[in-house]
Amino acid sequence: MPVIFTHTHRAPSWLPNGHFQSIYPSLFRKITDVAYSREKIRTPDDDFLNLDWARTSQAAKGLVILSHGLEGDSQRQYILGMVRGLTRHGYDCLAWNYRSCGGEMNQQLRFYHSGATDDLDFVIQYARQKGYKTLHLMGFSLGGNLTLKYLGEQGNALTPEIKKAVVFSVPMDLLACSRAIEKPENILYLRRFLSSLKPKVSAKAKLFPDKISLETYAQVKTFYDFDHLYTAALHGFAGADDYYTRNSARFFVQDISIPTLIVNALNDPLVPPDSLPQKEINQLKHVWLELTEAGGHCGFRPQRVVDGLYWSEQRALNFLDSSEI
Repeated sequence: MPVIFTHTHRAPSWLPNGHFQSIYPSLFRKITDVAYSREKIRTPDDDFLNLDWARTSQAAKGLVILSHGLEGDSQRQYILGMVRGLTRHGYDCLAWNYRSCGGEMNQQLRFYHSGATDDLDFVIQYARQKGYKTLHLMGFSLGGNLTLKYLGEQGNALTPEIKKAVVFSVPMDLLACSRAIEKPENILYLRRFLSSLKPKVSAKAKLFPDKISLETYAQVKTFYDFDHLYTAALHGFAGADDYYTRNSARFFVQDISIPTLIVNALNDPLVPPDSLPQKEINQLKHVWLELTEAGGHCGFRPQRVVDGLYWSEQRALNFLDSSEI
């Protein structure tokens, strides 16, 4: 579908650029009225995933399965805000936590990564057993890439209950985005991610001392280094370049078979606009790429917040509820 340049989102004047628009919601948006019910499920390789359920008080229109971003979890404001909006408007929600996320270290050597669609499929198939006839997928940042890759892999064989997908702030070219985070203006994001990942590597090294070494972490100066030394090695890839090539959503979107909306901000500090496959998406039947001038990375705070909804949350509701597709 043609790439959409939308003007319906306007950031507040006191959030003047993509950095402020990304950081402000993360630090200052507090959502305390989402009530989750947690369920732990066992995976086929004898590990576990923590699922957080939130249900509407109405007759559910369907279930939305939400995938969070890098080093995130079901408690991040962009997940909580979306869950609150969805449940208030008639959708049940399942916000799942990746392996090692959600406050509990997983048991196997592997962590999670941008293309670990086996876990997403396992969650989807588990949710199907609950009897839902309508499922929608939603992802943010890394979770957006994961969602798009999954949809492309499945193609026309996609589970028939899955009707639509919406993703935000998606790093569709993992190499380009890994290099973008190395820029001097993005050093705070890089330090934050690496400082979050190091304790996990340390915990894994204690559990599997013969397979993973914390000493190697001294070589990690960039996100590319981390993916080359740890992500690739622990998940069966030849190195960072192999991992990025085999898991970037830009190589899978052409096979998506259901209505799918991708929303990215042109001022996203972590996802360069030229890393998005705009020309390719222009030729696709089922995929829309909507670009906003502002919004940052998983931000999208509007000038005026109505009913507690950020612009991204209202946009997702409009897309899921629309029958004109």
